[in-house]
Amino acid sequence: MAATEIPLYSKVLSKHRNRNSQSLLEPLLMNGFSVHIALKALAATGQKSVEDATKWLHSHCNDPSLEDPIPQEYALYLCPAGPLNDTLVEFWRESKQQCGKNRAHEIFPHITLCEFFTCEDQKIENLYEALKRAGDRFSICFPTIISLSLHSSSSYIGFFLSDGPANILKSFAAAFATEAMAFADCSVKPSTKQLHLTLANKFYPHHQKTLEQLAKSINPKQSCNWVAALYSRDMRFVHYQVLRALFQYKPQNIDELMLGAGDLIYVDRVQSADACNGWVIGVSHRTGCRGFLPENYTEKANESDTWVKHREYVFTLAPGQSPKNQTEPCIKQKNPSPMPRNVAEMCTSQSSGKSPGQRGLLVIRHGERVDEVFGKSWLQQCFAPDRKYCRADLNFPSNLPNRKDSTIAFEHDPPLSSCGIFQSRLIGEALLEKEVMVCCVYSSPALRCIQTAQHVLEGLQLEKKVKICIEPGLFEWTKWEANTTVPSFMTERELTEINYSVDTTYRCNFPLSSLMPSEGYDDYINRCSASIKYIIGSCATKGTILLVGHGSSLDSFTRPLLGLPARDSSSFAQFVRKIPSLGMCFCEELTQERKWQLANPPVKMLTHGANVTFNWKHIFLDH
Repeated sequence: MAATEIPLYSKVLSKHRNRNSQSLLEPLLMNGFSVHIALKALAATGQKSVEDATKWLHSHCNDPSLEDPIPQEYALYLCPAGPLNDTLVEFWRESKQQCGKNRAHEIFPHITLCEFFTCEDQKIENLYEALKRAGDRFSICFPTIISLSLHSSSSYIGFFLSDGPANILKSFAAAFATEAMAFADCSVKPSTKQLHLTLANKFYPHHQKTLEQLAKSINPKQSCNWVAALYSRDMRFVHYQVLRALFQYKPQNIDELMLGAGDLIYVDRVQSADACNGWVIGVSHRTGCRGFLPENYTEKANESDTWVKHREYVFTLAPGQSPKNQTEPCIKQKNPSPMPRNVAEMCTSQSSGKSPGQRGLLVIRHGERVDEVFGKSWLQQCFAPDRKYCRADLNFPSNLPNRKDSTIAFEHDPPLSSCGIFQSRLIGEALLEKEVMVCCVYSSPALRCIQTAQHVLEGLQLEKKVKICIEPGLFEWTKWEANTTVPSFMTERELTEINYSVDTTYRCNFPLSSLMPSEGYDDYINRCSASIKYIIGSCATKGTILLVGHGSSLDSFTRPLLGLPARDSSSFAQFVRKIPSLGMCFCEELTQERKWQLANPPVKMLTHGANVTFNWKHIFLDH
């Protein structure tokens, strides 16, 4: 089309364009919103409905950037639909569960056709038309089969497209770029790289083999409809981290941010480095407001969670069908989630009264920790001016073990109290009385957990026969750690020097170096799932596997074993708060079905009351 024809055609196009945009705009203008603000609201909500735009405007009434003429950024992706997409989504889920989250999980399965570009709010309808025109041109020659070949390296696994289909898709992307420039004044750069569909990216090298096996189970020749979808994002927060609020938070100070459960927050890590410990500075995706927020109220979210889907062009490959162009707002419908098959089978096996198997798993929370009784300042209470350890109360441990990081390391890796040691030994004695045969012992690297395992073994009179395998994958959710780094734990050498029964030959599943501070909830759940599968697979000996961890361990290590889905992070936190010191649960194996089920623990629970601090001088001071 000649350059002189473009303005004339644009006028005709704007005159006859989709009336849906005008029908959405007019009610907003009648409510007193300016054209600029109304168009911004429609762009931010994908032009879906007046209700969505109005809700966005009310939420952003205190947004300091509401008047700023900042356009959205848009990208064009080719996304699979149908059986192939279902298989890819299952791969996403399974790979996260077995190997933890990697960069590919940040976005849904897709092939990038055009990188992000800007489009003015008043020209979005023209951009939709550009997608329709490009789609109509290539609907006839769109490849009936897109050949995908698996490629794998130490940091990337994905499908590469064969040259024939790839060239057609690149031509389609180039046509969209031309149409977008002509009718929406958008400078679009179609992808020039080899087209690919990423399965895993930037993962730990020791997970490559597992991810490859999962990827090889995908049949890339499954039937599939391909959808060219237009997404947008807020260009101001491209390099920000996205967090999701787990709980509601009401500001206590004027510079704090109000949170609702599920809110998405943009956080600039550079700015937050200067904030107070445990607090970050964020901008609410829902309201646009900025302020301080407690980081332990949040979890990591995906960048694509903040994206908005606008329009899509569906290339239908089934014979006899013509391509469908979606010109109306796309509303994503969720299919009802049936009960997972493994959950239903577990319920059936429990109700059928089948005999228990030969193995059991006893998960125990550690005993009472000293800082739980005396607070975070317990170290200052038990050191004399000459820096010698002195028990300020009989519930302080009789001594502290030597460690390379000096006594400061105990602040974030505290020992058991005297009562915690007694509790642990009492549990061991009860297990001995019930003739429970413990064959393997696994412990979190936290000192309080290793001490609990050691004293349970002493109560069982097995400290000379059974060794403790220290598994970093059993450590607490690092989001709950007060420190911004993972604690420095005692080494195996230091533990053996104080005669702890530690297995120095054990090769852990999850390296200590892989523990990341402030990990997301999904990362934690995936770590737990992978760790318990490794432990169950490694300890095939007849008897009871003893796992000593944290309060969260009773939930996060048993649910994947039972085939149950993880709790949502909010209910998970509420559940963990109820678990006392030495709280326990027991799972038994059904050998014939090769499944596990919950059962009564082999010993009773340990309950006791509080014993508050008492000063004998009060006898004379209180009259």
